Amino acid sequence: MSGLHTRYMLIGLAMLAVSSSLAGCRGGEEDAAAAMDMTPEEHAMMSAGGGQGEVDSTGSVVRQPVHLTAAQEQALGVVYMTVGSRGLERSIRTVGRVVAAEDRVADVTLKIDGFVERLYVSTTGEAVRRGQPLLALYSPDLVAAQEELLTAKRLASRIDESAEEAYHSAQSMLDAARRRLSYWDITPEQIERLEQTGEVRRTLTQVSPVNGIVLEKNVLEGQRVTAGLPLYRIADLSEVWVEGDVFEQDLQFIQLDAQSHIEVAAYPGQHLMGRVSFVYPTVDVDSRTNRVRVTLENPELRLKPGMFATMFFDTQLPETLAIPLEAVLVTGERNLVFVRGGDGMLKPRDVVLGPQAGDYVQILAGLDTDETIVSSANFLIDAESRLASTGSSMPGMQHGSDPGVQPDTESAMQPEADPEMQHGPKPVEAPAQQVEHQHD
Repeated sequence: MSGLHTRYMLIGLAMLAVSSSLAGCRGGEEDAAAAMDMTPEEHAMMSAGGGQGEVDSTGSVVRQPVHLTAAQEQALGVVYMTVGSRGLERSIRTVGRVVAAEDRVADVTLKIDGFVERLYVSTTGEAVRRGQPLLALYSPDLVAAQEELLTAKRLASRIDESAEEAYHSAQSMLDAARRRLSYWDITPEQIERLEQTGEVRRTLTQVSPVNGIVLEKNVLEGQRVTAGLPLYRIADLSEVWVEGDVFEQDLQFIQLDAQSHIEVAAYPGQHLMGRVSFVYPTVDVDSRTNRVRVTLENPELRLKPGMFATMFFDTQLPETLAIPLEAVLVTGERNLVFVRGGDGMLKPRDVVLGPQAGDYVQILAGLDTDETIVSSANFLIDAESRLASTGSSMPGMQHGSDPGVQPDTESAMQPEADPEMQHGPKPVEAPAQQVEHQHD
């Protein structure tokens, strides 16, 4: 606890003791006079915890304008500032996770039932190239479809074009056989080779559709597989995403294509730069957060899916009306600032706050440019403002009075002297019987 707060506590205890003694003996008056020997700051601190004073229709304590002399402003450490516009900078930090870019992930499936005769890529984590063989599949249906194609090819070659109807029928059968094979991802080159050689291939070779790393492998050699079953998941990790959640009040600071730097525990001290590529359209109702995506280049594949990362967003709002946060008195019921009027009075005024950025906060309503406000000692001034609503005031301060007439500060801070101390003790009157006896 600081020395100042300790002193305030001791003063409070002294005041409580004095109040109790005042009810019992004259000596309490002397203690009260001693307790009044405190600074204006201490008086304000003690007074702030006293009566609530007037309240408005909402139950909030009414604040009254106050006036300070130059000496009082110096004693309280009052500092003024002129309201103006400035750019607000804000740094947002959150925890994220590295994930594979969804547009660079491919699932390998088959469109035909069969048996895996051979696996060319048999382990998770292998790097593969586009077009690289992954497995060889034996399929009775595939064999039958190839034989149908060759049969249609021979039939079409034997029919003379002069027999238009028969010729067109044979050509239709041949085209249908070709389409059937193409539906099973048999390439046009493979179909043409089949027609030229007449050799039915017993197996179908499945190749990788992308360059990347095998993230998942769900197939074994000799396994019977069905159409649609995911066999491999392959991801191109040369570009990855980092996704993290930010609070909804910070969303206004997150802009698409803005820069973000990323830190991961695997590479301490290294700042990886990325860009904000997407802000998800929904807010989590429980955490009141919104997911943000950052895209990073990863040519050396140092970033692995699943890594935790720290995300930093350094953003700036356009020029806006803003004041230091310490200039705002947050009461729990209202947000107040003390505005210096043309008559020298400090008048409390409600303000509507926007986002905070560093030591400054945006003002949405309640203040205008070029107004003069108090930027420090707001608590002490507020204590006097609340006392004014009770009809009392801090010694030496005025509220709602002529600012041109100021009481003497030093005399105002002194306790009222006991009349006996000013004029001496009153003479003691003799009893009536004694007076009569003297006349006798």
